[in-house]
Amino acid sequence: MSVDAAELNEKLHRKDIRDRWFLSAPALILIGVASVGPLLIVLLYSFLAPGNYGDVKWAFSTDGWFNVFFSRDIFDDTVSLADAHFTIFWRSIRLALATTVLCLIFGFPTAYFIATRAPQNRSIWLFLITIPFWTNMLIRAFAIQEVIRSEGLINTILIKLGIIQAPIQMLFTDFAILLGMTYVHLPLMVLPLYASLEKLDFRLIEAAYDLYASRFNVLMKVIVPLVKPGIIAGSILVFIPALSSYVIPRVLGGGKNLMIGNLIELQFGQGRNWPLGAALSVTLVVIVLFAMLYYVRNAGKNGGSAHG
Repeated sequence: MSVDAAELNEKLHRKDIRDRWFLSAPALILIGVASVGPLLIVLLYSFLAPGNYGDVKWAFSTDGWFNVFFSRDIFDDTVSLADAHFTIFWRSIRLALATTVLCLIFGFPTAYFIATRAPQNRSIWLFLITIPFWTNMLIRAFAIQEVIRSEGLINTILIKLGIIQAPIQMLFTDFAILLGMTYVHLPLMVLPLYASLEKLDFRLIEAAYDLYASRFNVLMKVIVPLVKPGIIAGSILVFIPALSSYVIPRVLGGGKNLMIGNLIELQFGQGRNWPLGAALSVTLVVIVLFAMLYYVRNAGKNGGSAHG
């Protein structure tokens, strides 16, 4: 009887596995077609030769990857580092990190404020946070442009108050890009932080104050370790789209403050060098993956040592 029961359990287990795969098949096919498939196409294009008028030639070539890191002089054919590409990559990483930090600085107090309101009022505050998502990102970028341009709201107020005599050049600078990305991505930081803070046991904070802990110590040794999952999730949700941002740098940065997304679009458009654009796209994916792994691993180690 025990042997028959074991065989029956094994059959049921196999049937359960088959049923799970069958139910997961539509989602797996969708992920493969809509996500993995295009990425494989881009990877394939990066190893092909550029066409004369865009597109690609179906001939194996590593020129796309070579041009990501090096440039060849058109007169004497000498090879040097692609300084322009490295500058754009560094600007993109620097602005994405700065955007993440600013979103955390402004998003943490906002999420804490919402989490400490009466339960019946929290939904109203969350509703207000999500209102910007109702508007297209391009429209929000133009709204920021109207605020910081030379004849915009800020310069007009400062001139009328007599604080400045001439308009401050804020538009088409890294500051404008940073301001725009912080404004656009701030809700992506607030919502995960609120989800973590809402579950926080505030009696632990009261206990820390009873033990004469300062506000800074309560924040760094009690609150931050407990809401670290929200900080990690929010940082990832902000950093990844900020690093690959295209609309904000195009509108607020002008043509001289390019980021990786603008460089990729330039190669597929005016540059007509699809293999180079594909190689830059794959490089961006690799940078994002390494950044995520590094951040999550270090956050996990710090979290474990803090709780230990």
